[in-house]
Amino acid sequence: MSPKTVLPKNLETDDAESNMKFIIHRGAKQIGGSCVEISTPTTRIILDAGSPLEEPSPVETRRPKRGRPTDLPNVPGLFGAGPKVDALLLSHAHGDHTGLLPWVKPEIPIFCSKGTSQMLMAGSLFAGPKTEIPRDRQTTLETRKTINIGGISVTGLSVDHSAYDSMAFLIEADGKRLLYSGDLRLHGRKRGMARALYKFIAEKPVDILLMEGTNFRKSPQADGSDNFTEKDLEDTICRAIKRWNHLVLAHFSPQHFDRMISFFKATRDAGRIFVVDAYGAFVWDVIRRREFRDLMAKKQIRVYFNQSFQHSWRKNIPKLNRPFLAASIDLPAILAEQERYTMLFRPSMLDLDFGGQLPKHALCLHSLWGGYLVKPEYIILKAAITSAEGEFSECHTSGHISAEDIEKFVKAVNPRYVVPIHTTGRSEFQKRFKNVLVVEDGQEFDLDHIAAL
Repeated sequence: MSPKTVLPKNLETDDAESNMKFIIHRGAKQIGGSCVEISTPTTRIILDAGSPLEEPSPVETRRPKRGRPTDLPNVPGLFGAGPKVDALLLSHAHGDHTGLLPWVKPEIPIFCSKGTSQMLMAGSLFAGPKTEIPRDRQTTLETRKTINIGGISVTGLSVDHSAYDSMAFLIEADGKRLLYSGDLRLHGRKRGMARALYKFIAEKPVDILLMEGTNFRKSPQADGSDNFTEKDLEDTICRAIKRWNHLVLAHFSPQHFDRMISFFKATRDAGRIFVVDAYGAFVWDVIRRREFRDLMAKKQIRVYFNQSFQHSWRKNIPKLNRPFLAASIDLPAILAEQERYTMLFRPSMLDLDFGGQLPKHALCLHSLWGGYLVKPEYIILKAAITSAEGEFSECHTSGHISAEDIEKFVKAVNPRYVVPIHTTGRSEFQKRFKNVLVVEDGQEFDLDHIAAL
């Protein structure tokens, strides 16, 4: 049973029953593991079903625990017995929002953007865990197109994030409006998405904004400057490549499509050829097939089938990789002309492809959250780069909205109440906003309590 709702004094009421309610089952005071329930007397929907980020690890490289996880959030009817769940909505394809899909009851319909479905498929094929959504279970959400799920209206709104085709959700029922930000940022390539969102919701007030606050942290993290944009990063990468006369290794997630474009453009402008792996090639081909195949034909893109993917390529997915064979390149060819290439790299390649020893003077551009660097594989990688008399450089900007831009976003949305989610810095919300409502995990909140405000 959910804990009793504790309301601010100005929201206390004697009303016995309400129409629209929400519960943050997980995510009220942590980053990752997001899971939110919205309900009316006739309809229940769940927003995201994420795995908790227990350790710093790129989402696409994490593997599920064997068997059923012991820390599933207590959401009746989602993973087991309980009242009917009418729909599960996925904001984007990162594991801290989708990682529990394998344990969601198979009869529950799933709603997400086309791109989220594509990225879940790509991750299932190349990286695991197996989170691809069966076609007969999926409904595609189009941005700014409202659909009805029982007594609840849902509108997906495109937002810029490090996961391709991410969405925020506007949820409406019984005259109440709740906006779930999902994960987003304002400093990426698609700034027009935020303007379109503001315009769409401007018609009438939002009662509750469930606002992600990853960059409101208890302690500072190396997540990128507030003012460091994706274009700034592209320029920084280009300068780094231009000054280097040896092999450049690009370390980033292939599912971060904008980051892949940043590395490609920086590499091209530095006069080099960009080498992607099978995973990166598949992602790019799914999203922009004509563009990618044209670049392959012009030899501006090459594809390296690294050893980590060779087994999967031969056993499971030969048809998917067949279009990339004409653009393939092997490691000896790359090493013979190192100054011509920037190649997508992951730590597993150190042993599997390079035999534990990187080429002399290699430059590794690390473009993931700096917190991952405490993991053993990165410590070993940095030692190998030092041994090769190379250089390890962090070139990153966050996939999450900056602290400065959280203020801009909240001001533009102008909700009656801001509810922190996906954050360890709820106190920072309280410092910056007067209308913060702090809700604990598992605590039910009734939107009828703010009807008069």
